[in-house]
Amino acid sequence: MRKFLALLPVVALMATTALRAQPASEFRGAWIATVANLDWPKSRLDNVAKQQADLIAELDGLKAAGINAVFFQVRTEADALYDSPYEPWSYYLTGEEGRAPNPYWDPLAFAVREAHARGMELHAWLNPYRVDRVPGLYTRDETHVTNTNPEWVMHAVSASSSIKIVDPGIPAVRQRIVDVVADIVNRYDVDGVHFDDYFYPYPPNDMSVGGPRDGLDQATFATYGAGMSKANWRRDNINRMIAAVYDTIQHLKPHVKFGVSPFGIHKNGVPSGIVGMDAYNVIYADPIQWMEAEKVDYLVPQLYWRFGGNQDYAKLAPWWRQQTTAHDRHLYPGLAAHQLGGSWALTDITSQVDWNRADADIHGTVFFRSNFVVNNTKGLRTALSQTYFTRPALTPTADWLPMVTPGTPPQVNMERLNQVVTLSWAKPSYAGSATDTTLMYLVYRVSATQAPTPEEAVAVVGNRLALTGNRSFQTTLDGTATHNHFYLTTVARNGVESAPIGPFTVTTSTSTEDRGLKAEGGIALDAAYPNPFNPSTVIGYRLAEIGQTRLTVYDLLGREVAVLVDGVMPAGDHSVTFNAAGLPSGMYLIRLQADGRLLTQTVTLLK
Repeated sequence: MRKFLALLPVVALMATTALRAQPASEFRGAWIATVANLDWPKSRLDNVAKQQADLIAELDGLKAAGINAVFFQVRTEADALYDSPYEPWSYYLTGEEGRAPNPYWDPLAFAVREAHARGMELHAWLNPYRVDRVPGLYTRDETHVTNTNPEWVMHAVSASSSIKIVDPGIPAVRQRIVDVVADIVNRYDVDGVHFDDYFYPYPPNDMSVGGPRDGLDQATFATYGAGMSKANWRRDNINRMIAAVYDTIQHLKPHVKFGVSPFGIHKNGVPSGIVGMDAYNVIYADPIQWMEAEKVDYLVPQLYWRFGGNQDYAKLAPWWRQQTTAHDRHLYPGLAAHQLGGSWALTDITSQVDWNRADADIHGTVFFRSNFVVNNTKGLRTALSQTYFTRPALTPTADWLPMVTPGTPPQVNMERLNQVVTLSWAKPSYAGSATDTTLMYLVYRVSATQAPTPEEAVAVVGNRLALTGNRSFQTTLDGTATHNHFYLTTVARNGVESAPIGPFTVTTSTSTEDRGLKAEGGIALDAAYPNPFNPSTVIGYRLAEIGQTRLTVYDLLGREVAVLVDGVMPAGDHSVTFNAAGLPSGMYLIRLQADGRLLTQTVTLLK
């Protein structure tokens, strides 16, 4: 049925997706463009504090919209918005190419940390070949490739513009790109590496065979052409670079994804009825070959057109889906959110999100650019946060990449102050690999009198409350229910989720009967849940006032086997996990001491 939906007219499609059920996994991306200060930094003249605050605001805005992955541009024209040993600091960061930020900071390291804290992936976005977008716009640093290796540079000039790129046919150029990527992957905890499609120049500066700029690489072709036609040789140059980058990433950190955003039209007339630039024969991009060789993990074709016309989204999206599905790779169409700044209506974008959702083999959506999401242009951010991305989604699992299931947090604590609940937990042990240690966490909430089992609770996407990279989460109680039951899972890279733990229950009632098993004066001890249990149970307690608190576990011989709490605790509701994995089956005594009072209950461990 879902495959059939992808063929329906747009109006019928929108009717079928009116409820917009929330998927458990979906790539929800946005490009943060740094070139020409498009999205960030807002100005190359801003001080460091302002740039950091603006980047945090950009990430906060994307998080609020429901975005779970960011493409952060760190290499615009053989420069660096990070501390690179190969290329100079970007003009767009400091206003002078080669000048380090003062006081020093590293935007890529900062962006990785802040994105992960918000439960978002961070893919380092690089432009592979462009070295001078607008020649003469600003002074090039002495360490820039146009000065250190001018023999690599081709200057493509047309009547209206010019651009400089490094020659893709030179092996040393390919090696430089590989070295730059290897450096980023080695030193930064990125989730992916992402390339845009600036390969050989776009029109009007293109190097089409037989055209006025065809001879720019003639000497290189004579040296390295090896009997191929020039068009095939140029495509082979790009293919070799893509393969070398992918293999390098896999050698260094197999969990890091690699993806490319090719031009949305592969060939003029493909599929039938499509009219547009022939990327295969103009910029020499062959993403079909990349997938056949298994040298990319995902594609983000730039499908920057509406439904209908010569560049019909309803034809292009299914064609790309056919290619990625045939080669078992992921497809995240790139949508033209920037057109909302012009003549496009909000529905031009949201109807495409609907279309993607209706096709099981389209794995998500990416928006160009982030500012149009964050600034809520024509209501895009509102539509995403209130209709499309209302519940957190994990990024789709790529089954050809490492898939290590993480453990659950060994201990979860819960505190309540009035209507605010704070959950905190310890990081579980995780053996993803020596280089793969990043974990995120999914918080679920069920507002009901009866707590479902953990498995039942996490099976419902509507119960998802938050996806975070922090080991604490704060929320306001749902006051419409007598009980708020919280659950937690750990999420490893590649969207692999652990078994759930919980419930951690808060009740809005103050009666002893509703709260728990026992209460005396200013303290209460809830009935442990589950009970009997294996291997862990959750123990809740309440303090009317701040004070010294001790929560311990004893066996039936009176031996203390665990100290769960020992210290000054604030007033409010609390809960803690008792993990008895190392203890034998039997009955155990839970003892709460606080406010000069003592409460006890028994629990049973059954293995």
